[in-house]
This record gives sequence, C-alpha cells and structure tokens, in this order.
Amino acid sequence: MKSTSLDAADIRILCALQKHGQLSKTRLAELVGLSSTPCLARLTRLKAAGYVRGYHADLALNKIVEFSKVVVTVSLKSHRKADFERFEAFVRQRPEIIDCVATGGGMDYVLTVVTRTLAAFQEVVDAMLSIEVEVDRYMTYIVTREVKSGQPDLAQLTARRRD
Repeated sequence: MKSTSLDAADIRILCALQKHGQLSKTRLAELVGLSSTPCLARLTRLKAAGYVRGYHADLALNKIVEFSKVVVTVSLKSHRKADFERFEAFVRQRPEIIDCVATGGGMDYVLTVVTRTLAAFQEVVDAMLSIEVEVDRYMTYIVTREVKSGQPDLAQLTARRRD
C-alpha cells in the first residue's frame, strides 16, 4: 500500500489513531464514520502495510522524575558513508538519545538527549567523542522549558491544495 493509495477513510483512521492512540474498534469506527467490520479491515491493512508503528502514552515526565534535556548539534569531520553508519549505530544503541535527525546544511545531526543529570549527559558526550568517528564540532543547548511538542497534523499534510 503506497501513501498515494490511501483514501479519505484511511486518512481519517490514521488521524484518529494519532490523536487518541489505541481505540476499541467500535470507538474508532464511530470517530471515522464507518461501520466496525470495514473499519477493522482497513485498520488491519494499514498496520500490515507499516503505517502504524505502535501505540504510546504521552507522559508528563517532569511530574515523574527530575531530568536534564539537551539538544545537541553534531558535525562530523569526514562525510564518508561508513562514518555516518558508525555514528548512527552509536545513536541507536544509546537510550539517552531519544531523537536524532540527519540534516543538510551546517550540521550533520540534531540530537535530543535526556538524562537524570548534566553529569550523565557529559558521559554520553564523552562516549560520542570516543567512537571511531571524528566529530568535527558539536554544540549543546540545555532545554529550560518545553514550549510545544507534538505530532504533525496528518489531515493538513494530506489535504489536496485548493487553488
């Protein structure tokens, strides 16, 4: 199933899941305006095609534990494929690195790192600097307050332009 083969009902199902998480088949069918059986068949097809990667709770982490969140930009010294692969393997194996995007422009990567303390964050940086990939430069930005966090609006992204 290609993204271009998604119809309006599929998009409504995905939007409902994105907004509400895992729902009963009856509630999902109500939200998207379908009867339960066809809605469940569509959901099963969407999951099998890999459109739904999982279900997660949006936790208020700051109410549970004190932590430090740091955004880190990283530029590698060499831009060989093997260096990118080694760096990305390092990122994948570190649970403290919760987000990583590869970017074009001045920096190669932007990471979000969450640790209990800034000292624990420094241990992550030290480990990053000790892998067999030379980091040319990195900049750290300590998060002082979360202003907005969320998911993109799928309905808006998939809407056809009206000229």
